[in-house]
Amino acid sequence: MSSQPSSASAHAAPVSLILAAALPPLLAFNQTPAATLYNQLLALAGWGLALVCWASSAPGWRAGLKSPAAVAMALLLAAPVVSVVGRGLPLSLGLNAVAVIGAGLAVLLLAQGLSRPARQKAAEAFCCGLLLTGLLSVGISLVQVFAPELANGVVIARSGVVGSAVSNLRQPNHLASLMMWSAIAAVYVTERRGWRWLLPPLLAAFVFTVVLSASRTGYIGIAMLAVWGIVDRRLSGTARLSLLATPLMLGASWWLMSHWSAESGHAFRGASRLAEGAGSPSRVAILRDAWGLITANPLTGVGWGEFNFAWSLTPFPTRPIAFFDHTHNLPAQLAVELGLPWAGAVLGLLAWALWRGWRGAVNSQGDDAPLRRAALMIVLTIGLHSLLEYPLWYAYFLLPACFALGLALPVDDAAAPAPATPGVVVGVVLIAASMLAVGDYQRIAAIYAPSADAQPLKQRIAIGQGSPFFSHHADYAAATSLPPGPDALAAARRTAFSLVDARLLMHWSRSLEATGDIEGARFLADRLREFRNPTGDNWFESCTEASPSPDASPASSPAAMVQCQPASGVVDWRTLR
Repeated sequence: MSSQPSSASAHAAPVSLILAAALPPLLAFNQTPAATLYNQLLALAGWGLALVCWASSAPGWRAGLKSPAAVAMALLLAAPVVSVVGRGLPLSLGLNAVAVIGAGLAVLLLAQGLSRPARQKAAEAFCCGLLLTGLLSVGISLVQVFAPELANGVVIARSGVVGSAVSNLRQPNHLASLMMWSAIAAVYVTERRGWRWLLPPLLAAFVFTVVLSASRTGYIGIAMLAVWGIVDRRLSGTARLSLLATPLMLGASWWLMSHWSAESGHAFRGASRLAEGAGSPSRVAILRDAWGLITANPLTGVGWGEFNFAWSLTPFPTRPIAFFDHTHNLPAQLAVELGLPWAGAVLGLLAWALWRGWRGAVNSQGDDAPLRRAALMIVLTIGLHSLLEYPLWYAYFLLPACFALGLALPVDDAAAPAPATPGVVVGVVLIAASMLAVGDYQRIAAIYAPSADAQPLKQRIAIGQGSPFFSHHADYAAATSLPPGPDALAAARRTAFSLVDARLLMHWSRSLEATGDIEGARFLADRLREFRNPTGDNWFESCTEASPSPDASPASSPAAMVQCQPASGVVDWRTLR
């Protein structure tokens, strides 16, 4: 079988990779309640198109099945399936996880299986896409900080963080990681094309945007760029000096923004973030609580997608008051949800893959060396982010990271050619499923943002609960708007796998009370008190009002709700599923 694409696909293939890398972070349009859903669906469709266009150029994809990275992804792919079948994870959440992880595995195998000539073309197209999305995100960020009135929410997202850029991904940390990827891509493209004079201004623009984001993770990423300039002696002198200058660019950008803020009176979030210090007490607290869950469930974990459920419903008197659906640390998240043996196997395999990528980047020669070093840097920067956040739970970060990891790993020239059909089929399925998901999501959007002629809320919720991909969003609406009772209780138990918040805990407790589980109702109220949330505090004000004064007669005192009394014991969170 020829590993060379046809004449038509030879032109389409690079474009498909540019689009897959560039478009998802640029999409601003969204519909409540999932702010970045369309970005993720666009990533799945874009990488599906890349799989279709590049499948014939990856004759060695089957050999990649035995690689440690592919085995790790396969182990992760099994996790949501096990949780749906054996632990009660809602099917909609399981399908979402299977789609994203399965796409990541397919993209990884594609990159590992590319022939040597195709790898060079694919890497350049991929980096061009990252460079393009970085440059456009710089423009978006400038508007969000200096001309926020121009951000209409359709082409440019409105920043929900005063004095900070968030790009169209709507998160400062995500913008910072995107800038790191764009900086690495700029090094690779300018070196390969001989456009070295372009690198300093490009890096300056990306570093300045990191300052606009006020992301402390981004500052660490800039330090990684400088380290790259120190250790990689194969880069040109211009590239090394430019990378070494990135901390100076950071200092200059900070000075400019501080001066502008002082002169204009506008907010600069970076200054307030610096005052907070380098750490985050709430992140430390969530890791401490996660360790408590790990020690309580060391072998099997709490179940894939169940950290939020288990943590929210386990007594933690000193818990952080924010509602967390993730530990914000990749190893901790895998350990708490999968258990130490399963998580250890996945993390060990990924560490092995990174070691192979590192060895290959050090020992590679010729045109393959800059490719593999840039690809490894892309993986390392998002890996750093994954120790402080959870970017790899988003398709627009996971899929490029998997592709970069595949490019960083050694090429097996002796592998027997494998048919391209599986890659094409997976790509077509991803494109079709993404399009179906857009239509399916309209059932959910109609619940939260109804049209003028929309059906009654109860009917819209019932329609949304029939969604195969997003029914958990409809369940939240059911749990918090239907009268307390069996239907609202069943919906609360399902949507709690997605996110538990103060409103859900309050309505969930009421439904438990309505169905006769007074102890469970009080236990959930106790958990709500731990979060010290205004919604819960307002609810519990009735307990104070119901407390009789010394001079009042019992008949004149209002009846206290059952949640005013604490639970008599600890309820196992598993029984609340």
